[in-house]
Amino acid sequence: MTQTAAPSKHSADGFGVSARIQAALPEMSAAMAKIGSLLLENPAAPLELSITELAERAGTSPATVTRFCRLIGYAGYPPLRVGAAADLGRSSAYETWQSDIGRAFDPSDSALDVLTALVGSHTAALQSTATQLDPATVERAAVTIADSSHVDIYGIGGSAGMAAELQARLYRIGLNAHVWSEVHEGLTSAAIQGPGTVAIGISNTGRTAEMIEMLSLARSTGAFTLAITGNPDSPLASVADVHLTAYAADAYLQPDDLSAKHAQLLAIDLLYLLVAQQDFSRTTTKLAASAAAVAPHRRSPRGSSGRERMPAPSQRKGSPAS
Repeated sequence: MTQTAAPSKHSADGFGVSARIQAALPEMSAAMAKIGSLLLENPAAPLELSITELAERAGTSPATVTRFCRLIGYAGYPPLRVGAAADLGRSSAYETWQSDIGRAFDPSDSALDVLTALVGSHTAALQSTATQLDPATVERAAVTIADSSHVDIYGIGGSAGMAAELQARLYRIGLNAHVWSEVHEGLTSAAIQGPGTVAIGISNTGRTAEMIEMLSLARSTGAFTLAITGNPDSPLASVADVHLTAYAADAYLQPDDLSAKHAQLLAIDLLYLLVAQQDFSRTTTKLAASAAAVAPHRRSPRGSSGRERMPAPSQRKGSPAS
């Protein structure tokens, strides 16, 4: 059957090259079907091959390729190449979205859909962490930290914030705690650790090379090592004396998503509270002292200026009304 150059019913806006080919296949001659099959197998072929090269690859002629283009709704080979490029761009963009944002979210989701998915993701992360944390293991780590002379906490990238959070809490209740997020400084601190000290590494994946190196060195000097990761079988967990699992379900932005950070926060909050319990007198004394130190820098409740109010003119001493 001879194909004409009339406008094709497969040229509707919104249809990519592959979709148009699939729709038009039943109408194609054997020669055109070969072109269609070639493009379905290799959507990038129009970007890589000239019209002559594509024809040779399909065992047909450039004229047949032109007729093929018109059948599926393109005026010729150049517009087909533009359509193929657009398809690949959309595909690449969607793959990037899924890789960086994740499968739980679609670019067309409503705000309510995104909120619902987020709540589910964060709730799942917290519930999974609560299930996998062994209270006895956390308590053992807390006792060791409370009795230590020095605590080094390592965090790289997104985990640096979690490491700083734990360090600030421990320091406030009287522990000699320090945080390191740069590998040279971290290795220096690890090298001068020793018995009676603690080294803590926080990493969602547990595969960060610098983190593994720092915690391994600290352990070799005699420090008690603790790893907080989302994977108990990770390399970081394997070099630690104790491992705490802070698990984030694989729902979106990995490995640096906020549900992973919430899982880590749950683990370090539990660890902090159990450390605080070990020496009640020290904890309460330090907390009271730090609260008193910052109190003058806090604004008074709304509606009060925080300053002594001036009396009304009629109430001032020596006024005519007094």
